[in-house]
Amino acid sequence: MLPQSKLQDVFFTALMAFVMVYAMICYNISLNVGGMQNFVFLAAFQEMIIMWPIAVVLELLFVGKLAQILAFRFVTPGKDPMIMIILAISSMSVCLMCPLMSLAATILFKNAGSSFVPVWLQTTAFNFPMAFCWQIFFAGPLVRNIFGFIMKRLHS
Repeated sequence: MLPQSKLQDVFFTALMAFVMVYAMICYNISLNVGGMQNFVFLAAFQEMIIMWPIAVVLELLFVGKLAQILAFRFVTPGKDPMIMIILAISSMSVCLMCPLMSLAATILFKNAGSSFVPVWLQTTAFNFPMAFCWQIFFAGPLVRNIFGFIMKRLHS
């Protein structure tokens, strides 16, 4: 199930951003410390306080609409299967959000100094495959199922 109102869209976006941002922060901390360790799961919540609201605001104000516009250059609502519409929008969202969130992380956490652009580009390059696969195969289906379950409960 997909959002049908602005309120539902805000809830869906907040939930999706939480799942995506948490996983990506865990991934980046793991890269920084040389691998996944138990402490990463809790440490990620320190950055979540900053990065989650950034992701929600970017998605609601800018990325969500632009991702749809870009996706609808490849697929047509009402003509193409719903899964293709979902995959196109999700793909475009990652293409937009990954560089933007990598930019935010570079500014806030990387201390890149005069190597700012290379550090941002490297961060984006490292994050993109993870963000894409996590969104398409895990976060997207999980969040759509949770959202659908909650909406059915509210309407019954």
